[in-house]
Amino acid sequence: MSKTLSIVIPVYNEQDTIHLILNLVKEVDLIGDIEKEIIIVDDYSNDNTKASILKYQTENSNFPLKLYAHEKNKGKGAALHTGIKEATGDFLVIQDADLEYDPSEYNLLLKPMLNGAADVVYGSRFIGGKPHRVLFFFHTIGNKFLTLLSNVFTGINITDMETCYKLFKTEIIQSVKLKEQRFGFEPEVTAKISRIKNIRIYEVGISYYGRTYEDGKKIGWKDGVRAIYCILKYNIFSK
Repeated sequence: MSKTLSIVIPVYNEQDTIHLILNLVKEVDLIGDIEKEIIIVDDYSNDNTKASILKYQTENSNFPLKLYAHEKNKGKGAALHTGIKEATGDFLVIQDADLEYDPSEYNLLLKPMLNGAADVVYGSRFIGGKPHRVLFFFHTIGNKFLTLLSNVFTGINITDMETCYKLFKTEIIQSVKLKEQRFGFEPEVTAKISRIKNIRIYEVGISYYGRTYEDGKKIGWKDGVRAIYCILKYNIFSK
């Protein structure tokens, strides 16, 4: 019996790129005869994102796409909570709606999972020989600092805690009680996943096609401060 990969895509004001990322997802041939389930959660976009998705659904009727829409803007974390809850696949991967991450690399993440070695796989932008767009120095320093701080408290040794590409066995991620509504999702899920008994976490190197703020990048320094708070909160004060 074939297995299914649930691809959870939180979206907010991505009218210009959502059809492009969906085309890339559609073109991917997954290893192991794995089927796809695409779950888009529109976090109350105020542009034409929702209309673009509905148009894409109509024009690609055989594409297994499900759309859920929040009635108010809640944040990326909240959109992920909705997508995780609604997923029915055997595995679940998080995909941003922009073009920073390449869906053709799902198979890199799936390999250790299908080999029976992993329960969780992180796609790291800081290991391997994949292409990376050269952008903001302080973003890189910030990401590495947050990962180091997270590692100190979780006791695991990952290289990219803030990566979008996280692949889970669906039953595992659905068993985790998540609270963070915005960009605190990454440190919270890492803290909580790391405490699961006998959890097997792997990393694989991935490419990264970063966006500038002019391109639509949304995360800023305030989110970095929140990440530090979440690392301390979910590793020390709220286990």
